Amino acid sequence: QVQLVESGGGLVQAGGSLKLSCAASGRTFSSYVMGWFRQAPGKEREFVAAINWSGGSTYYAASVKGRCTISRDVAKGTVYLQMNSLKPEDTAVYYCAADREATMSRYTHRYDYWGQGTQVTVSS
Repeated sequence: QVQLVESGGGLVQAGGSLKLSCAASGRTFSSYVMGWFRQAPGKEREFVAAINWSGGSTYYAASVKGRCTISRDVAKGTVYLQMNSLKPEDTAVYYCAADREATMSRYTHRYDYWGQGTQVTVSS
């Protein structure tokens, strides 16, 4: 079992930055693919980024590539999402997720565990 708790969301002006954190508990965390997703009001949950178990491979949605960086600290059991050059369209609840499979995926159904989410609001 893995429990995930996100933090770091907030209100920021367009062009600003935020760094989200996801604290994971569970002894098998280090072997899981970790992902970040987001969901805006009235929209489906969408993929943002994923990272493999070692942190050596990453995968980004086209909408955030070049502006976001996903990383993980296995020793601390934490995954991060650094977001720069934020836009109003980045406003959403951001979720951390864990996937027991070895390969990264952009599909929500692949992920086995989810956090409660953290709100990110970007003002214009």
